[in-house]
Amino acid sequence: MPLFDTSLVWFRRDLRSFDHAALYHALKQSRRVFCAFIFDQDILQPLLESGLKADRRVEFIHASLRELDCALRAMGGGLIVRHARAASAIPVLAAELGAEAVFVNHDFEPQAIARDAGIAAALNAGGRQLLDFKDHVIFEKNEVLTLPGRPFSVFTPYKNAWLKKLQARSDDFYMKPYPIDSYSMQLAPVTACVMPSLAEMGFEQSNLRELQIHSGMSGAQRLLQDFLPRIARYHSTRDFPAVKGPSYLSIHLRFGTVSIRTLVRDAVQAIRSNPDSTGGTGAATWL
Repeated sequence: MPLFDTSLVWFRRDLRSFDHAALYHALKQSRRVFCAFIFDQDILQPLLESGLKADRRVEFIHASLRELDCALRAMGGGLIVRHARAASAIPVLAAELGAEAVFVNHDFEPQAIARDAGIAAALNAGGRQLLDFKDHVIFEKNEVLTLPGRPFSVFTPYKNAWLKKLQARSDDFYMKPYPIDSYSMQLAPVTACVMPSLAEMGFEQSNLRELQIHSGMSGAQRLLQDFLPRIARYHSTRDFPAVKGPSYLSIHLRFGTVSIRTLVRDAVQAIRSNPDSTGGTGAATWL
């Protein structure tokens, strides 16, 4: 039996319909699941006040949400999109939907932590819960520490400990994707995705298209497939702007249009199947 009759998944920096921790746990624990994204005025208003109306980040998110909505609809659901203060909009939306729990993935930024604490309190006051999950990283918080149990202060020892922990499980446990498709029948249909336009939110189109920055899950997959054949040379090409060395996936990692587990799994496969002359240090350096 499901723990909840109705739940809400609040998408933030995780704009994809696959291998998504919060979405998986919501689907597995609920009879029906709604999905939502809030264009948070607390984040957007300072941009507008600074005069930054043609913001590539906002346009990237806007385009990625359209693809996410299409993907969720293909699975039987859909995306609710609102332009509001997330701090108040999420408790209100949960109440409107009759959601007993709101599922999210961890956000580690100080402002986000404070915002989520306020939302959790508001939900609790209404008899609801905020449930959060690890999704943006392979290891977080206290999962990789020094022998005395303290955080690392130097990167290389941390990287070595990170790789050692990853390799400690022979079944690739830390890289396994969340099987969303197995539970997608729990998605609640949404009649229409009424998404505010950039203009309605006070923004203008940027030069995103001219720069050929492809948004959404498809854009991330396109870049990943282009990068994997080059990953073994990463350590020798990354420092030269004129050479196509890096993955160019940073914006996709920032907004979660690609899964970190997918990236690590594919990078490890590159190390195992196509090591370079230095024993796979290209992919290892990228990791």
